[in-house]
Amino acid sequence: MWQFLTRELILKFVKFGAVGASGVAVDFGFTYLSKEIVKIQKYIANAIGFTLAASSNYMLNRLWTFHSHNPNIGIEYSKFLFISILGLGINTFVIWFLVSKYNRNFYVSKLFAIGVVTLWNFVLNMIFTFAA
Repeated sequence: MWQFLTRELILKFVKFGAVGASGVAVDFGFTYLSKEIVKIQKYIANAIGFTLAASSNYMLNRLWTFHSHNPNIGIEYSKFLFISILGLGINTFVIWFLVSKYNRNFYVSKLFAIGVVTLWNFVLNMIFTFAA
C-alpha cells in the first residue's frame, strides 16, 4: 500500500516543506504587517500574506523542488496560482471555522490551516503544475 512513497517523492516533499517554511515566514510577516500595522481586515490581510508567499514559493519550487524546465512559465505559474487560490479558500475556511466555531487564536488557527493546505498544494502541484 505504501509503495508510492519512494525516496524521490519523500525528498521532494521535504524540499517542498522547506520552501513552505520560507513561505510561512513571508505569509506571517505580511499578514502581521497588513493586519497589525496597516490595520487591514484580518481575512484580507491573510489573503495578502498567502498570495505573496505563493508567488515566492512558486519560484523556489520551480527551481529547486521540481526542477522544472517548462518554457511556458506563465502557464505553469497560472496553474500554481490556481492551486494556491483554491488552497487559500481552504486556508481561509479552516481559519474561519477554528476562530468562529471553536474560538481559537487566529495565528494558531492559521498555522493549522497552513499544515492542511501544504498537503493539498504538494499533491496537486506534483500531478498538475509540475507533471513531467
